[in-house]
Amino acid sequence: MPLLDHFRPPLSTQRHWESLHTTWAATIADALNESLPEGYFAEEQLHPAARVEIDVATFEERRKNGGVATAAARTYTPPSATRVIPNVLVEGVELLVFQSEGGPTLVGAVELISPGNKDREEARRSFAVKCASYLHQGIGLVIVDVVTSRAANLHQELLSLLGNTVGDAASKATLYAVAYRPARRGEQDEIDIWPHSLAIGQPLVGLPLWIGADLAVPIDLEATYTTACQRRRLP
Repeated sequence: MPLLDHFRPPLSTQRHWESLHTTWAATIADALNESLPEGYFAEEQLHPAARVEIDVATFEERRKNGGVATAAARTYTPPSATRVIPNVLVEGVELLVFQSEGGPTLVGAVELISPGNKDREEARRSFAVKCASYLHQGIGLVIVDVVTSRAANLHQELLSLLGNTVGDAASKATLYAVAYRPARRGEQDEIDIWPHSLAIGQPLVGLPLWIGADLAVPIDLEATYTTACQRRRLP
């Protein structure tokens, strides 16, 4: 179904965005769990507004004998990245480690941007720093922004934090979805980017979520959004 405007009447007065937000995250996690190779799992994480967390996380399970489960073959072959930028370490970025001995290791994250992420300068900066920290750890990332009530562009905020000011299809858009793949080529750390602009009344896109250097799974935003809207009986 085409993207709806959840932040302006009539829909904003009929349904709460928070409900669709959590349902969409759960639907994406369900879809990922159907396509992830053995040894990986995805789960949504609900959290208080004051905390900064991942909406959908993808983990790689460690086996009881200490080994790591690996995919037999590449699960999904995404299109070539639209652009590649240097992956520059930003001073002061807090590195969040989601790993424990014999436990899950974070390998991918999906962020559904909320109005609070775009509200104030410090909130926008915190979101960009969090995303940069994932990329510096080699964690694949997807961000999706369908918030129409605030105009800040967090993809551009992230690019600026990484020291890159060159615009693309997403950095100049009001609504957008972007996939990021951290990669090391020779002696150079880089980030492959798949930027897409979105629009109210238009279908959503599909994006690759990278969960390893050469392993990606597809995220069908259109199908998961449609399912979430149907579950919440949106008009």
